[in-house]
Amino acid sequence: MSIATISVRELRPKLAKVLKSVSERFARYIITKRGNPEAVIMSIDDYESILETMDIQSDKVLMRRLSKAEKEKKSSRGHSLDDIKKELGLV
Repeated sequence: MSIATISVRELRPKLAKVLKSVSERFARYIITKRGNPEAVIMSIDDYESILETMDIQSDKVLMRRLSKAEKEKKSSRGHSLDDIKKELGLV
């Protein structure tokens, strides 16, 4: 997905259209002021997703577990869904 750049001056008369594009098509915009990037407009879903990713990445224990799981997956030492269900007593 590309990010459009729009100046504050251009944004003012197009704000309703930009917001509709953001909410319906998950468009993203970098807002510039005097040619310098100042802010970003994105959907609330995008924003919450970024916050969640930051929370996950800041959890060192979780990141170690994810890294271990990725290594196990690549080495085919992972567990099947049936094995996990049995271990948890779900079957």
